[in-house]
Amino acid sequence: MSIVVTGATGHLGRHVVEQLLEKVPAERITAVVRDRAKAAGLAARGVRLAVADYNAPETFEGLFAAGDKVLLISGNEFDKGRVRQHTVVIDAARAAGVALLAYTSAPGSLTAALADDHRATERVLLASGLPYSLLRNGWYHENYTENLAPVLEHDAVVQAAGDGRISSASRADYAAAAVAVLTGEGYENTTYELGGDEAWGFAEYAAELSRQTGREIAYNPVSTEALTAILTGAGLPGPLAAILAGVDASIEKGELVVSSGDLSRLTGRPTTPLAKAVTTALKG
Repeated sequence: MSIVVTGATGHLGRHVVEQLLEKVPAERITAVVRDRAKAAGLAARGVRLAVADYNAPETFEGLFAAGDKVLLISGNEFDKGRVRQHTVVIDAARAAGVALLAYTSAPGSLTAALADDHRATERVLLASGLPYSLLRNGWYHENYTENLAPVLEHDAVVQAAGDGRISSASRADYAAAAVAVLTGEGYENTTYELGGDEAWGFAEYAAELSRQTGREIAYNPVSTEALTAILTGAGLPGPLAAILAGVDASIEKGELVVSSGDLSRLTGRPTTPLAKAVTTALKG
């Protein structure tokens, strides 16, 4: 029986594989990647590699085996039909008779367009009859802390979220939840609403940045239209800019506040504070 991780060289996938290596022998882990060269370090540590692409269904034929536990990390190619991509994996997993398929989804409270593909994928997974675990990941600290250059350049946090709050956590936190499900027992047919222990707003985020940098960094709330224009001006494709601005509109409505406590319960520890993520990013 293998634990199979798709998107294993992505931001979240790397965390998952690293944490799996702390819990199970490397030969029990299969990393599904598109580029074998990017996973050379994993292979050197004894992790089995499988080269496959969500856009090429034939590459998933025979990849899974009966009894495997699979983590389907949602794709990030918004323009290539993510539901179709995810269905390729679900169909292959069903054909093989895997023991569990865990899927990284979005909070059930999120109504932004970003959530549409996740809801549709969940429907495909439930209809497949596979034992499933829906890991409805909230927002990541790193969505903000990994892109501090424009904030520090202009001494301003610019978002279209008003006074809305977010229950974000680190990628490592969400990876730990996935690892708990993949290595534990009794997680079949479960749904988890995952988010950080403490919700925060962008004014607090700007204040934390100010505290840690010693500079005066302001929060400048703007309209979703203005944010879309700013993001497209920075080089993002229009459709993606609109999706991100739509998430901010959902944040303003409170849709990314997750108060279930599921994440810290699954991992057995408190989630990473935003302040620590800021510290890590500024050191980088």
